[in-house]
Amino acid sequence: MLAVAGVALLAAILIGMRLFDGEEQSPGVEEQQSAGQVLNGAAPSPPTPSNGRTVGIVAGHAGYDSGAVCPDGWTEAEVNMTVAREVQDLLARRGYRVDLLQEFDDRLDGYKADALVSIHADSCDVPGASGFKVARVTDSAIPEAEDKLVACIYQEYEAVTELPRHPSSITDNMTDYHAFREIDRYTPGAIIEVGFLLDDRDVLVNRPKVVARGIATGVLCFLEDSPR
Repeated sequence: MLAVAGVALLAAILIGMRLFDGEEQSPGVEEQQSAGQVLNGAAPSPPTPSNGRTVGIVAGHAGYDSGAVCPDGWTEAEVNMTVAREVQDLLARRGYRVDLLQEFDDRLDGYKADALVSIHADSCDVPGASGFKVARVTDSAIPEAEDKLVACIYQEYEAVTELPRHPSSITDNMTDYHAFREIDRYTPGAIIEVGFLLDDRDVLVNRPKVVARGIATGVLCFLEDSPR
C-alpha cells in the first residue's frame, strides 16, 4: 500500500509540473518589474482570457493590514500577495479571467465567479508547527461544490508542495471568513492557509511558485471537472 501511495503522489506532482511546465525558472527583469507594480498597487493586466470562466483570488490582508508579522519584519501580507500574483498568472495562462482582489475589496459585494480562493499564511510565533489547511463557509448554500473545491485544493497542494495537512488548527475565522458572506452565495469559495511563517519559511520564501502551483492545480482540479 505504501508503494502504491508513493506512486500516486509522484504522479500528482508530475501532473502539476506538466500543467505549468517551466514555472520554476528564475524571473526575468519584466517579471520582477510586474511583481513590484503589484506590490505598489498597480497590477499589470493579465493575458486576454479565452475560456469564458472567471476565478477570484484574494491576496489576504492586501490593502488592509500586514497580517502576521515575523521578528525580522517579514509579513504575511507580502507572502499572500506574492503567491496570489503567481496564481493569477498561472490561471490566466490556462485561459481564465482572474480577478486579483484585496482583503476588503469593494468588488467582493455580490461577487460572481466560477470559484474564489482567499490566500493567507499562518503565524510566525508557533515553533514546531508546519502545514496547511483549507476550509469553506460552515453554512454553505452549495456544500457539494464547495466540498469539492476544498478537497481538490487539499489534494493538489499537498502533492505539489509536500507540506502536511494541519486541519486541527482550522478556526472560526476561516469557516466564517467575511468574504464568504459578501460574495454571491452560489460562487464556490475556499480559504487556504498556505503554511506557517516560521517552520515553513523555506518553501514560502524561496519557492513561492511551487506554493502558487499547488493552489492553481487545485483550482483547475475543481473547475475542469465542473459544469459551466
